[in-house]
Amino acid sequence: MTADATFWDRIAVKYAARPIKDMTAYEKTMARTRAWLGAQDNVLELGCGSGSTALLLAPDLGKITATDISGGMIAIGKEKAAAQGASNIEFMQATTHDPRLLPESYDTVLAFNLLHLIEDLDQSLSRVHTLLRPGGLFISKTVCLGNALHFKAMVWVMQKFGRAPFVRFMDVPELEAALGSKGFEIVETGNYPAKPISRFIVARKI
Repeated sequence: MTADATFWDRIAVKYAARPIKDMTAYEKTMARTRAWLGAQDNVLELGCGSGSTALLLAPDLGKITATDISGGMIAIGKEKAAAQGASNIEFMQATTHDPRLLPESYDTVLAFNLLHLIEDLDQSLSRVHTLLRPGGLFISKTVCLGNALHFKAMVWVMQKFGRAPFVRFMDVPELEAALGSKGFEIVETGNYPAKPISRFIVARKI
């Protein structure tokens, strides 16, 4: 188990109980995401956490596979799905590179509040491109802190005590350039919220 997986396992119960910090931004993100989804779509969510978003979107989809590196998060998601009687959702402890996720299997891949937490970002974006069907969509929202030195210092101290996972500090142009370099065409963007920037991107596989 990786250090990051251990971190998220440790805080899974507390994380699942925490209310959404900015409900207006979350609702806008969900509205714009739904606008790109189809009723028969096969969708993959990476970094699903405790499954709240996957379960919210599931009724509008054909199937959704919700994955996370944390077994603790996945266990909570399965409990929620059972309580709601959700039948078209599968929870799976997995990384982006898990061989059970088959190439060209998904109409849409989702990654909310995840990309800044991935250490091998270039490889993961390439893998997402592989997982999508031709013309498929990658919908993400990413915290873009740029070169915020005060945040970097705070995170560095927390990491030393095992109280923070890996965090990538990047700005919006850097994020969008990374997507473009891996064969994606950006078709919609937005900031939800605008400060600190949480960049919503819909990118099409080309």
